[in-house]
Amino acid sequence: MTSKVASKDLLMVGSLPLETADEVMRACATNLGQWLPCIPDGEVGDRSYWIIGLGYRVYNGHPEIETVNRPAPIGGRENWKPKDLVDIWQFQVRPGVQSVRFGDLGWRLGYARDAVNSYFVFRTLREKGVIPAGVRFQVCLPLTYSAFGSMFRNPDDFARMAPGIEEALSAEIAKMLETIPAAELAIQWDCAVEIAILEGMMPWAPKDGAFEMNAAPAARLSPQIPEEVILGYHLCYGNLTDWPMMRPKDLSVCVDYTNALLERSGRRVDFVHIPILDHVDASYFAPLANLKLRDSKLYLGVIHHMDDLNDYRHRIAEAQKYTPAFGIAGPCGYGRLDAKIVPALMKEHLTGLELYNRR
Repeated sequence: MTSKVASKDLLMVGSLPLETADEVMRACATNLGQWLPCIPDGEVGDRSYWIIGLGYRVYNGHPEIETVNRPAPIGGRENWKPKDLVDIWQFQVRPGVQSVRFGDLGWRLGYARDAVNSYFVFRTLREKGVIPAGVRFQVCLPLTYSAFGSMFRNPDDFARMAPGIEEALSAEIAKMLETIPAAELAIQWDCAVEIAILEGMMPWAPKDGAFEMNAAPAARLSPQIPEEVILGYHLCYGNLTDWPMMRPKDLSVCVDYTNALLERSGRRVDFVHIPILDHVDASYFAPLANLKLRDSKLYLGVIHHMDDLNDYRHRIAEAQKYTPAFGIAGPCGYGRLDAKIVPALMKEHLTGLELYNRR
């Protein structure tokens, strides 16, 4: 089955540092709309720090979870936004609890609430002609271990947390679909913690069977998403402090993990996004020769460090040696940057697209 985004060569990964969904969608639509298959709401509000919002809203205070660490106050005021992986929220499952469960299914994680509210903005802007016809509404969700793996440091807690998180994520998607037409929706699974675990950046995560542990959620979660919905995966190198939080020697982990996700998803996967580092040699790209895309569209996160356009051209040219057909994107979300940088980000995407089209 052919990808539903095959003709679109630009992807917005997710977050932008603006305050409202209206601002984000207007910026994306007016600057880049004709090239995008879907437009996100920018992950505004509590999602601006990605899954950290789950820490302070959902895990903190849960009766089966103990809070071990919380971000330090700033200027004497309580603070929920960590500055690094030491300052981050940390939790552990309470003794005797075998499986953490979440109440108020469909709403508890907050993704469905935000999606329903943002879809109203999306639909209004589309009716006004701001968002081009045919562009989908994009919702970004953390895959299982991305939802908690950076904040739970006991490896035994991964098995205690995963079933409840997956139950809650499935319920959130079902709740969205009660309001948002499947034919207007795109769902992107974000896989940052999974890549960090597989690259050895999170030593507290379970090591035995780590690859299968991180790939298996695709088989449990993705088949539940109706075929009418666009489905994609965003692999990430992380940017809690600054992007990237890791610099792997090559793309082998991303390629192997992508192959596993596509094999296990149980339905059409419309796109996969793989980040690309700056100033790397040719060997970094070589694993792309082993990528088995099936019918999925590949987006490469090459739009960054655009002060060096020669290196940008190098990224495009080296990738083309192994996978001539791909789209382009930024490497990660931008939610924790200064809002003043948004016009420059839009310009970088346009510059990147212009040079990409000249290849």
